[in-house]
Amino acid sequence: MDRIDTSLIALRRILRATELFGRELKQVAGITAPQFRALQIIAENGSATATEIAQRMRVTQATVTSLVDKLVRQNLVVREKSAADRRQTNIQVTPLGHETLDRAPDPLQQRFVRKFEAMDDWEQSMLVASLERVAAMLDAEDLDASPVLDTGDIRHAARNGAH
Repeated sequence: MDRIDTSLIALRRILRATELFGRELKQVAGITAPQFRALQIIAENGSATATEIAQRMRVTQATVTSLVDKLVRQNLVVREKSAADRRQTNIQVTPLGHETLDRAPDPLQQRFVRKFEAMDDWEQSMLVASLERVAAMLDAEDLDASPVLDTGDIRHAARNGAH
């Protein structure tokens, strides 16, 4: 097999792993990968604002609003006005939200992070440069993307109710 085929197979395996994880997460925990990531961010400190979630996920505030709306409807989070600043709304994880986090499969991006962090610095740099090069080869270097391993466009899917 030549290098082109080997490269395309590796790309397809990455896409497939992402797709399979998304399906498993939806089946086991009932939520999508972006919803799961938002839930994780909220749970890290006990609460978070939509702005904090948007900054961490590198998506728009409107996308986060849509994600949180869905989490609220599933009783995984609640919105509460801040006691310190009534203009601010804090989002908190409910007991059901914590159960959902506990039963969810090991997130794909966390597996990646663990293995990436175990690599030597030079190897991390080489991998980042290679991945950025692949994105450029696919004319995707300017696409807006969050650090959530999920197939599809998070903003488009959120507008259409998929998240």
